[in-house]
Amino acid sequence: MTKSIRFVYKPAMNRIEIIAAPEDAGQRLDSFLAAKAGEISRTRAKSLIEEGAVTVDGKPEASPRAQVKPGSVYAVALPAPVAALPQAEAIPLDIVFEDAHLIVLNKPAGMAVHPAPGSEDGTLVNALLHYCKGELSGIGGVERPGIVHRIDKLTSGLLVTAKTEAAHTGLAALFEHHDIERVYVAVTRGAPRPLSGTVDAAIARSQTDRKKMSVHRNPDSPSARRAVTHYKAAETFGVRDKHTRGPAAALIECQLETGRTHQIRVHMAHIGAPILGDPVYGRPGLTALGSGEGHIAALAAVKAMDRQALHAAVLGFVHPVTGNTHHFEAPLPDDMAALIAALRKLPKD
Repeated sequence: MTKSIRFVYKPAMNRIEIIAAPEDAGQRLDSFLAAKAGEISRTRAKSLIEEGAVTVDGKPEASPRAQVKPGSVYAVALPAPVAALPQAEAIPLDIVFEDAHLIVLNKPAGMAVHPAPGSEDGTLVNALLHYCKGELSGIGGVERPGIVHRIDKLTSGLLVTAKTEAAHTGLAALFEHHDIERVYVAVTRGAPRPLSGTVDAAIARSQTDRKKMSVHRNPDSPSARRAVTHYKAAETFGVRDKHTRGPAAALIECQLETGRTHQIRVHMAHIGAPILGDPVYGRPGLTALGSGEGHIAALAAVKAMDRQALHAAVLGFVHPVTGNTHHFEAPLPDDMAALIAALRKLPKD
C-alpha cells in the first residue's frame, strides 16, 4: 500500500512528498498543502509555491491556485528556518505549562512582548528565543515564537505562545473565533455602575492622541472594531470621602469576549471606573481615592506599583494539536496583593 505522505530529512532542509488521493481532486494547491503537510499554514504554503519550493511530479509549480490532480506527487522543500532579527537573551521565565507545541507563561509587569522603539531588548520574544533555542520549527519560515496575543507591557499574567507553525495556526484560529477563556483581575478607582454588566462598545485609534485607543461613537466606522467586555465587582473598598458617594475602589473581574488593544483599560475608563495606576487612561492625582488618611496610604500602594492594576489571571483553551482542554490560573503578583490589602483598610463610612 502506497503511503500518501512521505517525509525525507536532509541536513538543512525538510522535504515533504504528498501523493494526491482521488478525493483531493480540484482543490487549490495552497489549501491542499496546508491541509496535508500539517506544519504549514495556507499563507506559508502560498509563499513556498511562489518561491519555487513546490514541484508536481518533479516539475515546478508557481501558482497557488493550481488544481490538485489525483495520483500526482507534490513535493515541498521546507528550508531551514532563518534566524529571527531579535537577539536571544537569557531572561528568566515563569513557565506554567510547556509541551512540544506551545508554552503558557506568567509574564511579569514591565516586560514588553515584542521589541519596539524604547523596548528593543529585554522582551518576551528575546527571552523565548533563548529558552526555545533549537526547538522552534520555523513559523512563516522564521525561527521565532508564535505570538498570537499580547499583554500590555505594564500588565502581568498569563500568555500562550506557539513553538510550531501548526500550533500557531490553531491558536490564531481560536482567538479569531473567540474560543479562548480569558479572565483579568483589575482594581479600579471607584466602582462601575452597575456592579456587574457588559460593555459592548467599539474601539478605534484616538483621533486626538495616536498612542491611545478610545470608544468610537460610530460602531459602523471602518476604523472601529467591536469590543465586548463582561465584568463584575468581586469586592468594593471604602468610600471616597463624606462628600462623595460610592466606593473608593473596587476589585473587578473582566472576561474578554474580544481582544482589542487596551480593551479593558478603555472600557473601564469609559464607564467611569478607570484602572488604578493606569498612566494613560487613569487619573492618578492625589484625590483619586479620597482625602482621608487611609486613602493616602492606599494611594501610596498605587504609586509603589508604578503600573496599572491589571492582571491576566485565567487562560483556558482547547489545545490546537492534541485536542486536550487546558485551564490555567495565575495568582495575583505581590504588588497587586499589597494594593488590595491597603484598600481593605479603608474606612467604610
